[in-house]
Formats: sequence, structure tokens, C-alpha cells
Amino acid sequence: MSHAVLHFAPEHPAGPGHFPGNAIIPGALLLAATVQLIASGLDRPLGTSTVKSAKFFHPVRPGDTVEIEYSLSAQQAGRQEIRFQCAVGQTKVLAGAMDAAA
Repeated sequence: MSHAVLHFAPEHPAGPGHFPGNAIIPGALLLAATVQLIASGLDRPLGTSTVKSAKFFHPVRPGDTVEIEYSLSAQQAGRQEIRFQCAVGQTKVLAGAMDAAA
């Protein structure tokens, strides 16, 4: 299991528009940042990857620090599955899987 950390600044520009007075980080932004950090941790581009599943459990807010854990399956036919889970403290916020070129 590998690990990465993602911090959203309290003044993150996506926050105020989602939702005024109760800011959250958009799920698409959280997912994109997660995939980018996983690619960085693997030291390879994931340009030919496909997100197979993503489930959002709880909102992430500006100022939150997201802990990301991910693992890779064994290679099969030049592909690997990458499973990931994200949490803020003890609260799970996102889990999913993607298929990527090995």
C-alpha cells in the first residue's frame, strides 16, 4: 500500500462557488488531484488510464488534508488495476479503482 497527502488551502478558489457559506471541494477536482498524485507517486504518466469506479462518501472542504492510500494489482496483458481510498482524518471521503497501462 502506497501513501500520498493532498492539502486544499483554506482559500482554495474552487471553494466559494461550491456552495456559498458552506464551501466544499468539487468531487471532480478531488478525483483529478488524486489521480495526479498517484501518477506522481508511481513516477509514470497515467494518460491511458480509465477510472472504473469512484464513490464519494463525505465532502472535502477548503483547509482539509486528504490522506490517499493506493495499491496496484499484478500486471495482466500489459494493464494494472489501481485501487485507492481517501480520508480526511478518520472519515472516508472517496474510494475507487482505475485501469492503467503497466
